[in-house]
Amino acid sequence: MNIMTTETISLSRDQGAAAKRAAVAVRADDKAMLRAAADLTRALNKPNASIYWADMLGSALLGYGALALAIWATSTGILLVAALVAVLALYRAGSFIHELTHLKPGSVPGFRLAWNAIVGVPLLVPSFLYEGVHNQHHAKTYYGTANDPEYLPLALMKPWTLPVFLIAAALAPIGMLVRFGVLAPLSLFNPRLRQMVVARYSGLQINPVFRRSKPQGKFARDWLVQETAASLWAIALIGMAATGVIPMRAFLIGMSVASGVMFLNQVRTLVAHLWENDGEPMSVTAQYLDSVNVPPPATLPALWAPVGLRYHALHHLLPGVPYHALGEAHRRLTRELDASSIYFKSNHRGLAPLVGRLAASSWRA
Repeated sequence: MNIMTTETISLSRDQGAAAKRAAVAVRADDKAMLRAAADLTRALNKPNASIYWADMLGSALLGYGALALAIWATSTGILLVAALVAVLALYRAGSFIHELTHLKPGSVPGFRLAWNAIVGVPLLVPSFLYEGVHNQHHAKTYYGTANDPEYLPLALMKPWTLPVFLIAAALAPIGMLVRFGVLAPLSLFNPRLRQMVVARYSGLQINPVFRRSKPQGKFARDWLVQETAASLWAIALIGMAATGVIPMRAFLIGMSVASGVMFLNQVRTLVAHLWENDGEPMSVTAQYLDSVNVPPPATLPALWAPVGLRYHALHHLLPGVPYHALGEAHRRLTRELDASSIYFKSNHRGLAPLVGRLAASSWRA
């Protein structure tokens, strides 16, 4: 769910840092680690539909219930606590958009449709915004290059790019209202606007130069259905807020919770990778080392990196393993691999040290 709507971010590189990272980019694959990862986790590739349904539905129910409590609250304290719970729960429910991009058709019947109806459309992040985008992030020859929609060398860029990165996410709900409630219907009557909406405003991406291609086949039909539903909902929201059907207080609380969800996801995105590649193709091992695991005993990642996102580096090694099995995959690899294995080099302690490292790298750059 990565969002960067600004194109004012400087893509300038520090040449010394680029040279320093060149060794990582060309690092040969650690075949022993890759073989062990594949062999030890082969039996973990099947998603458990019961876990998917219970987790997603429970998170959504808790999130919407907490949002309703925040709207009806007469106490500031209750409002703030309920809003925080709503942000965390809806963030978890929304994070299943990542799983949708990796689920094989029919592996969890009806889940994509239900997620879009319950979470994607109401939050104005239907799954077509991520499907077809995230897949390129996992392409071996695309990761970390200009063709990767989910990568920027943030560690090598100017320090001011980090706050802009976060501010853009906080404002994303407004952008989504405009995208679906204004631009989408207008684009029906203007082919040039439609081309721009598809290419530039139809992907959850952080790379501002990435452009989407026009959808084809069945995906084009899915895109149309989801976009139509999201547009109708956005128009209804704007209309009800403008006419007072939805009280302005309730509308602003809902928008604030949505902003909190996007902001939290963007903070998590800051530490999903080390962002140290300067655009060169990378081996699978180098991609793994540029990615981040925050495994136990750390506990807070269960909140800010839910639905398996705390094992993001492992996910890049094993993108087919469902989120609920990544913990077991990590435990198996930890038991079987030698302590000197490269596998352990992507394990980090927590959020604060990772943000500090990124900030320090950008200041040096």
